[in-house]
Amino acid sequence: MLKSKFDSAQGGFGDSPHPEEFLQNLWTPNQQPAARKTVEEILLENGHVTQEQLQQARTLQNTARGKKISQILLEIGAVQEEHVQEATANILRLPFETVDMRLVHKKAYDLLPADFMRQRGCICLRIDDAGKLTLGMVDPANVFLLDEIKRRTKAAFVRPVVVCQGAIQAAIDATNSAGESADKFESIIKDMSDEAVEIVAEEKEDVTDLAKASSESPVIRLVNYLIFDAVKQGASDIHIEPHERRTVVRYRIDGVLFESMNPPHQMQAPLVSRLKIMANLDISERRLPQDGRIRTMVHGRHVDLRVSTLPTQFGEKTVIRILDNRSISLGLEQLGFGEDMLTILRKQIERPNGIILVTGPTGSGKTTTLYSCLRCMDGARMNVSTVEDPVEYHLGFANQVQVHEKIGLTFAAALRSLLRQDPDVIMMGEIRDAETAHIAVQASLTGHLVLSTLHTNDAPSSVTRLINIGIEPYLISASLNTVLAQRLIRRICPLCKEKLPNLDDEMRQFLTTQGFDPDHVFHGKGCQSCRNTGYKGRTGIYELLVLDDVARDLVVRNPSVNELRRMCRERGMIGLREDGLQKVAAGVTTMEEVLSATESVM
Repeated sequence: MLKSKFDSAQGGFGDSPHPEEFLQNLWTPNQQPAARKTVEEILLENGHVTQEQLQQARTLQNTARGKKISQILLEIGAVQEEHVQEATANILRLPFETVDMRLVHKKAYDLLPADFMRQRGCICLRIDDAGKLTLGMVDPANVFLLDEIKRRTKAAFVRPVVVCQGAIQAAIDATNSAGESADKFESIIKDMSDEAVEIVAEEKEDVTDLAKASSESPVIRLVNYLIFDAVKQGASDIHIEPHERRTVVRYRIDGVLFESMNPPHQMQAPLVSRLKIMANLDISERRLPQDGRIRTMVHGRHVDLRVSTLPTQFGEKTVIRILDNRSISLGLEQLGFGEDMLTILRKQIERPNGIILVTGPTGSGKTTTLYSCLRCMDGARMNVSTVEDPVEYHLGFANQVQVHEKIGLTFAAALRSLLRQDPDVIMMGEIRDAETAHIAVQASLTGHLVLSTLHTNDAPSSVTRLINIGIEPYLISASLNTVLAQRLIRRICPLCKEKLPNLDDEMRQFLTTQGFDPDHVFHGKGCQSCRNTGYKGRTGIYELLVLDDVARDLVVRNPSVNELRRMCRERGMIGLREDGLQKVAAGVTTMEEVLSATESVM
């Protein structure tokens, strides 16, 4: 039976004396699969780029490692993003779609936060009753992003399609302006008439009109809502950013900016004017930056607001720094210090003289650490004085001096006056120049304890920075006691904390070499409490350098940073990354947070 079937197919070969001839007709080994083309080759074939532009991009790629040629072609303006993405879809055999918000399912769009989709280059387009999600992606080859989205959305199946990054940005902006702002501000602006916020042309604008508009009830309610909502969510800053056709309000929470709301564009000028009136600023001056301060009560407690305005192309951008006195009421033990490091730091604070430096970039919590150190001192028995620019928080036990350079009250002038005020402890906001550094050194050598900040990447670099400023190495050796370098990293949200699943081999090997158990590493799954970020709150990672006799002898010889760092590590100094890894092992934070915060200093 089997033989007869072969005989009836293709003329049969059961009776053929040479059946191999028939097999050669079915498959020939010389037939090779066609080579897969690259994006740039498809662009060249379709006439979207020229050979000269392609050669220019290849030349630039030699100096821009890690960038694709298609990305370089986009940056130099040789090709449109739509053509690049169409070529990408052709190679990956995936559909290419244009994003039309009229066809996007709201149920699908709401599955992911707008900030997440904007930053990661994706957008949820459609979802059917069976849970099949159609996902627009700029880079559909990113399988890790696909897995994360599937985990976040709980979709049964994710079908990727190729879209443009610009289309995603435009769609999210249009949705935020049209939908979110209308829903969120309905209760705030429902009684606002067109005349209340009408803004005349810039060349005819009158201060009286702005003052009147800023005193209208909807504007006042909007400002109050912004402040109350930001404090409630634990934001440290409010950014009010004007654009051509819309206004964006963003909160900085745990060091990361989140888009919060989009007020109607016509409210931008009255909103800024209202804040200027509250901060006693000049509402008629819109061409120069201004700074002011607002003292207010929020949720039953005193909160100080620092207001800064900056003229931009489409209006004045306003940033409000929220200074909550609760942050300086923290003791040193609440800042994330290890037990051994905390004991050493407390002993250094109790010393009668010398310099204690806290270093790190802007926003790393240096001021909070200094205030916590001051709170450890006996303000009733000691004369504690500070020189700051500006005075961010009010300390009841300290004499705080606000620098005012326009009238000659500089850091140096204030410090010279303080030395005649019989101080025990002096805290200066920052060592900025040689004059300030010299006064700090002299104050420490004459029996005063000086606390200050310095902008360096790590603790050993502070010695080199002081030498570069103009301080002699022997004076640094005699006066400097301690340098504390620090960073702020986000904590894992306690409500959605779970063991990290599906670790890849590279991460497992890295954790093992660091002495960690890969099966006991945690992360935040993402929940409503943490805005689906997996993080809530921040803690510090630290590097403490205490100058002993060996270190002082080395400082006198003006060592290099690498030499001083190597000696400090040999004598037991724990680096920023090491301290961060200990917090990873304790389940406080994630490996990604530690690596991103310490990447530039290791």
